[in-house]
Amino acid sequence: MIKELVIISGKGGTGKTSISGSFAALAENKVMADCDVDAADLHIIMNHKILSDESFSTSRKAVIDPDACIGCGKCVELCRFDAITDDFKIKTLSCEGCGVCAAFCPAEAIKMVDHESGRWFVSDTDKGPLVHACLGMAEGNSGKLVALLRKKARAIAEEKGYNLIIVDGSPGTGCPVIASVTGASYLLIVTEPTVSGLHDLKRALELAAHFRVKSGVCVNRADINSEVASEIEAYCSSKGISFLGTIPYDKDVTYAQIAGKSVIEHSKGPASAAIKELWNRLSSEILV
Repeated sequence: MIKELVIISGKGGTGKTSISGSFAALAENKVMADCDVDAADLHIIMNHKILSDESFSTSRKAVIDPDACIGCGKCVELCRFDAITDDFKIKTLSCEGCGVCAAFCPAEAIKMVDHESGRWFVSDTDKGPLVHACLGMAEGNSGKLVALLRKKARAIAEEKGYNLIIVDGSPGTGCPVIASVTGASYLLIVTEPTVSGLHDLKRALELAAHFRVKSGVCVNRADINSEVASEIEAYCSSKGISFLGTIPYDKDVTYAQIAGKSVIEHSKGPASAAIKELWNRLSSEILV
């Protein structure tokens, strides 16, 4: 059976991608998927080579044929998103693809065409296959793109006989996170020892409970505020949630990112040692 470990955080910058990259270096027989499609960066520490590059499109945008346009202004009048200029050009970022302009154009000069929202890739890395994507600026449908990446990652795992998928998810509790955690085997929530970190953790745990996904918690940079780190551990204990450990603040994490490596490969310091312990606890829960 293929197990799927999804790593998320309540907010950006908690260190989930650094942890995901380190897990990729420690685990065997796995596929990685970077489902933080709005700001994908796992590939940066993966020494990757792109094997396939495909377009992602789930929306349509209006296009005006200037030769057919009679300049009546009906489209400008009807567009609620102010996506058409006075000289009858489409502002692509503003167009919502509703199709009203095309439906009511008396000259039939406006067509709705498929719009590329982003691109998705399958890469080969020194740690195994990586599925990742790049969503365009101000583009929607990130949840559909995440679902596509997870489906492709599972297909690769089945093809190669791998038993684990490591998913670097998005921060927060929005659409891409929901698309990442639905049906996952295990959810690791990475938080930080701050008041907002605890608040965001509670929201993430509510999401996990809603989708009935088994979850555990770790606190990154725990020693910058040991009091709140202890409060987070106590909260998890009171709710019956697995508290999997803490990771200390370590400058080697930043140096590893600069070098384009995971901290596990770059350093034998305290953060590296703590992540190895975290992986040992996780793998005993997941790979059984």
